[in-house]
Amino acid sequence: MNSHCDVCVVGNGAIGKVTALGLAQAGVKTNLLVPFSGSQNSISPSRTADWDVRVYALNQIARDLLAAIKVWDAMDATRIAPVDAMIVNGDGKSRSGKLTFDAYGARVKELAWIVEDANLNQALDAALKFAPNLHIVAGKAVKLSSDSDRATIELESGSQIHASLVVGADGGQSWVRGQCGIGIDYRPYHQKAIVTNFSCEKPHHGAAWQWFTSHSGIIALLPLPGQRISLVWSAPENLAETLMQESLDGLARRIEELPGQPFGRLTPLQPEVKKSFPLALIRPHAITASRVALVGDAAHVVHPLAGHGMNLGFADVNALLQLINEHGPSGDYGDDRLLGRYARARKEDILLMQLATDGLERLFATELEPVSFLRNAGLNLIDKFPFIKRRLISHALRGAN
Repeated sequence: MNSHCDVCVVGNGAIGKVTALGLAQAGVKTNLLVPFSGSQNSISPSRTADWDVRVYALNQIARDLLAAIKVWDAMDATRIAPVDAMIVNGDGKSRSGKLTFDAYGARVKELAWIVEDANLNQALDAALKFAPNLHIVAGKAVKLSSDSDRATIELESGSQIHASLVVGADGGQSWVRGQCGIGIDYRPYHQKAIVTNFSCEKPHHGAAWQWFTSHSGIIALLPLPGQRISLVWSAPENLAETLMQESLDGLARRIEELPGQPFGRLTPLQPEVKKSFPLALIRPHAITASRVALVGDAAHVVHPLAGHGMNLGFADVNALLQLINEHGPSGDYGDDRLLGRYARARKEDILLMQLATDGLERLFATELEPVSFLRNAGLNLIDKFPFIKRRLISHALRGAN
């Protein structure tokens, strides 16, 4: 059967669900197209008692957006850890640089919040079941086309979805983006992000730690509730293969040897539970097309070293929702002028994050001694200027807008 809506959101991740929920709550007739899984009432797997190895460091924009659509308070608060400080370490040599941020110095209550993917998606799935103006469609899309009046998505079943606007929230390998013929600049980092969780001997005091190394990649340890931490290790491919093959106890011993590591002895939370994700920079040539807007990883994929990939996506959604709300409850949401305003609103924030993450990755990937000296000296210099640190933290918390 064919269906008609104001906006069709394509994507089954948190970004797509937040987009659909925000639109529906604003009175926009919305379809959420998700892959068929046998049951439309089971959008994503239920969360178990185990700690999810995939976590996000959400900033103030993300929290405000989730609170506005009544999802933040619906999450299990006992599984959310506030980040009160961030300690960034250089190469680990005697002249190693160090840069420290803390909530007090930034004049905020928290710098970020560590949230499990499963905790977030469970709250979103519950909200979606009761959202007005929302229809969840399970199926496989095979064709996207548009004309002056509407966009049409054809499904493998033969059904069609007609919408004023299609929102591509379907990840870095976006089908929507491909259907629009939007080209990309692709740069593989030849790294994989290794993620897993540990309990720690000593309390973390709400601090996130990060080590930039030229030979082992970038290692981040993020606080979880209680004496637990989450590891995100962006490792060169050869090292990543080794890390995935060795035991979690062996991985824990490696982390314990990091210079200044404050957590003491580490113990795997769930034996042999770890995952890896390939890392790349993906820069689409546009984030809009005829009756199409891209959000999240469909619009940009950045290195996770700053932990802001998900936040960048939430900022996309926030900007799009604001523009649609300003457009009013009726009218053409796929209007070229609205899409042009969205593209302009997001251009600076996306570009700055791409330049910052890619530049830092390149800077710390080289082992040249003069470069090593300058980057560590730079960390130490910035650490001595509270005003500069506050500006950096303000941008990280609120984005470029």
